[in-house]
Amino acid sequence: DIVGWGGERALSGVVRRVEPFGFTKISALGVEEQRVNVIIDLSDPPEVWRALGHGYRVEVRIVTWRGEDVLQVPASALFRVRGAWAVFVADNGTARARQVETGHGNDDRVQIVAGLQAGEAVVLHPGNAVADGIRIKARPR
Repeated sequence: DIVGWGGERALSGVVRRVEPFGFTKISALGVEEQRVNVIIDLSDPPEVWRALGHGYRVEVRIVTWRGEDVLQVPASALFRVRGAWAVFVADNGTARARQVETGHGNDDRVQIVAGLQAGEAVVLHPGNAVADGIRIKARPR
């Protein structure tokens, strides 16, 4: 999906090429940004994206993998223990550390392929105060 381009809805396309090198650009606010050019063939008809101009800065969400019935957790629930990934599972008001095996993921969500069952609640953003066996209470949503 291509969003933030000024149109009413996201555009669709297929990645043709990702440039083999990145470059540094200083934004209008003086922030140093790392960028890479990506060539995308737009799938939508031209009348949908006609207002998109050459050199526009857009946000692109590229799907690199898709799965059916995938167990996933927020990336913020994961932490490292002795080189392995783990989560804290809420077990009757007690935090229990559980090693998990991860699969595909992005900045927001990560696939869990082993170590966790669907429906088990995990602790988000576990800080240093959370430890195995400590009493916890769910926050209202």
